[in-house]
Amino acid sequence: MELQTISEVTKNYQISTRTLRYYEQIGLLQSLKKEGYAYRTYDECSLKRLEQILILRKLRIPLKEIQLVLQSEESRVALVAFQMKIKELSNEITALTTIKTVLEQFVTILRENAEVEISTGLLADETIRKIVETLPATKTKLKEDIGMNDLNITNNHLSKLEDVRIVYLPPASVASIHCVGVTPEYDTGNEMQRFMIQTNLANIKPDLRHFGFNHPDGADHGYERWVTIPDNMEVQKPFVIKYFPGGLYAAHMIPMGNFEEWGWLSKWVKNSSEYEYNLSDPDCLEEHLNFINQYHLSNEEIDKCAQLDLLLPIKPIAKV
Repeated sequence: MELQTISEVTKNYQISTRTLRYYEQIGLLQSLKKEGYAYRTYDECSLKRLEQILILRKLRIPLKEIQLVLQSEESRVALVAFQMKIKELSNEITALTTIKTVLEQFVTILRENAEVEISTGLLADETIRKIVETLPATKTKLKEDIGMNDLNITNNHLSKLEDVRIVYLPPASVASIHCVGVTPEYDTGNEMQRFMIQTNLANIKPDLRHFGFNHPDGADHGYERWVTIPDNMEVQKPFVIKYFPGGLYAAHMIPMGNFEEWGWLSKWVKNSSEYEYNLSDPDCLEEHLNFINQYHLSNEEIDKCAQLDLLLPIKPIAKV
């Protein structure tokens, strides 16, 4: 099998370059740098490993467990990971079945009393209250009509986003840092950490926001980070001041590493009857949430707890 470039892999496997690079950063996948060739390439061994990763991700196995499964030659490691996921799914199915039962009871009561105003007594019914108290408070994306017989159908069903928010990002002055290389996400992260500490920005601007996005330089991968700053603040190289005009965005929150959900968000915008993509530069943003409480941590520590908002610029569809 011939080596495939990163562009060919993203096209053939329907995976973003951001996801591929993140898998490399955490040691889950390896690419090759062919002499005299500018692009990352992947050999047959790497592609087979990628296929395994993608299958396990479609089965909703977390990246940490995938690392353990693929790094170990012992089948019991995979067995434990799969059993844990089965238990988690079973709990979610039970919770959803219970929710369905309670809602069906509400529907029955309301149908029998269609002409009567809804009262607090309906929701305070002792039997129903005790059932609801057993439910977990966490939100689940699992659908009751999902079957695991057809992996692709399952993945398509689960990939439909239901928690997209429409947000307005206000205009702001930002301090920008841009790096190109093998690990520009980490390199810019280290620079941003030093900047935050040296300028005491967390105290100067406690409402700061931190964004990042892909910024290649020709064939070389690059990443740029922004942090909002006071309008009158000066910065030192390698940082530069830029002006972010703000605007309307479709937002979807992910834990660090779930970059395949960029594709889901893009599909949501494409299928929206109210909004359409709004061409801008940059064409997408990642907001690092709660950064003011994490900037002092190492890149590895941040990756363990970080949550991101994926942000796509949008505008309302013009009414004809």
